[in-house]
Amino acid sequence: MEMKGSRGLVGGLDQRGQGGHLGVAGPVLPTSSIYTAVQQQDYSAGVWLRRKEKLEHSQQKCIVIFALVCCFAVLVALIFSAVDIWGEDEDGITEDNCSKNCRVVLVENIPEDVSFTDNGTSYLPLSVGLHNLLDRAVRAVEIVSPMWLLNSSDYESSFEPAARQGRELLSRLQELNAKGVQLKISSEMINSTELKSLASHNAEIHYVNMTALTKGHLHSSFWVVDSKHFYLGSGSMDWRSLATRKELGVLVYDCSCLALDLHKVFSLYWGLQYKDFIPSFWSKRLFALFNRDTPLELTLNSTKAEAYISSSPDVFIPKDRSSDLEAISRVIQEAHHFIYISITDYLPLLQNSAHKYWSRIDGLIREALILRKVRVRMLISCWEQTHPLTFNFVWSLRSLCMEQANCSLEAKFFSPREQRDGSLQGINHNRFMVTERAVYLGNLDWVGNEFTFNGGAALVISQPEGIEERNSTVVEQLKAVFERDWFSRYTRSLQMNKIPVCNKHQMNRLVPIKTSHLDNGPVPIKTNQYSNGPAPLKNKEHVPVKIPHHESTRGPSRNSYQDPDNGLASIVSSSSEKGRVKMSQPENRQVQIKMNYLDSQMEPLLPSQPAESSGSRELYNGSL
Repeated sequence: MEMKGSRGLVGGLDQRGQGGHLGVAGPVLPTSSIYTAVQQQDYSAGVWLRRKEKLEHSQQKCIVIFALVCCFAVLVALIFSAVDIWGEDEDGITEDNCSKNCRVVLVENIPEDVSFTDNGTSYLPLSVGLHNLLDRAVRAVEIVSPMWLLNSSDYESSFEPAARQGRELLSRLQELNAKGVQLKISSEMINSTELKSLASHNAEIHYVNMTALTKGHLHSSFWVVDSKHFYLGSGSMDWRSLATRKELGVLVYDCSCLALDLHKVFSLYWGLQYKDFIPSFWSKRLFALFNRDTPLELTLNSTKAEAYISSSPDVFIPKDRSSDLEAISRVIQEAHHFIYISITDYLPLLQNSAHKYWSRIDGLIREALILRKVRVRMLISCWEQTHPLTFNFVWSLRSLCMEQANCSLEAKFFSPREQRDGSLQGINHNRFMVTERAVYLGNLDWVGNEFTFNGGAALVISQPEGIEERNSTVVEQLKAVFERDWFSRYTRSLQMNKIPVCNKHQMNRLVPIKTSHLDNGPVPIKTNQYSNGPAPLKNKEHVPVKIPHHESTRGPSRNSYQDPDNGLASIVSSSSEKGRVKMSQPENRQVQIKMNYLDSQMEPLLPSQPAESSGSRELYNGSL
């Protein structure tokens, strides 16, 4: 008992001593147990802290990964929404089930007072063809046009009766919405009265800022109806294209394969509304179905053929689409017998601050002439906007065949009719090329700036030569159109010492060019080696070309005269020098031009100017 009490006393004393004089004695824990408990608590705290750190780190990683996934999704969405696509289902039309049994019809507008009496070749009027397309429309009509002037303006009131076709077409377009047909238009004209009128009739209009995108203009001219039928050609939504101007195009019916491919070009324009940048990646829905290497094999008017759609400029070309230059190159390179070219303007120059020789097409023609001995004919419009250097570049081509056997290049200029007020009618607005087996029908003039900066589209059709009924093919039909125009009374040949006179102001606009030693006509580059005509371009020396100064701005100068028999102006030598043209070394491929024109309207146009193409230039100069 004593020991037990003493142990309790001792225990009590210890407890009181340690616990601060507690009155009740408690159990005594060993020192090792206390230490172990503390260690366990420290370990648990350490584990919890480590788990907490891991959890926070995992959460941070999840947040970062989630953010990256969101950014990637946004980036993909931006890429694939850069071009908004309308009508994704295309009414079930795909390249697997589209129609390849097609019918093609040539359409053209021949002004009433232009008569081809010697050759009765004529085709469906353009206005009738466009109305036929509207008759077939069930779901949608898509239109791209460089001009929207279906009503004549006040300054053209004297020709108002001729604008009847334009007013009727505008009325038909306004009625589409009431018939349940959606009208969709891509344009760069933001102040067109016609477009505002169509918008008030529920037409959808997307504006393309070509100036911001390419420093050019939208010169494409085509229709797509229900992704089954289409029109493509030189005529635009301008009353003059339906009345006073010579136009040519094609209507293709029940050809959903080609129409769907052209619809993709329209969709590209449609998705660029109000954008000031060109997407780095195009949507897959814009990829071409056919191109020059894999054309569509189809039946046109019951004959076998191959066809594809090309476009310009290069920055507007998605995957698998052939450019216009690639299409032109292929057609020229595959020609073995002849190449017939009918265009409004021909100028192998890039017209910017430093004029550069643009050899893409010019070089192909030279190659065909010299290496393959292909016969070439060029029919170029001669009108108030014809650049003076056009004649010199054509002379340069002709000079290649001066002493070459089996080399033939002929050039003629289609002269329009001049009205009493000096304006022009009947301008040959055609833009096509035909060979023995293929045709190229496009929207652009053959000028360097056109293909580089402006938007355009073209149709290429090739047909085998062994077809029995060749007259039914589009190749033979376009050849007949060219030959009709070529042999008509409206053309003038380019002759030595003479240049065509396009209108009464031509003598002030066209600058006769001659060499310092020879009087043989307009020549780009001339050396003393040649005395019988224009010489080819030289590679090693710069030869000045003198341009006589005209003393009068109201008529022919005393340095030239007009031959009333053939409508040509003869060039007479002059000692005064007002300009100079020189070619640099071939590796630069640059033409430096220094001119002092009396007529400021003939100053070279910059790419950003709206009057680059013939269609636009007519409007801004107030001529027909």
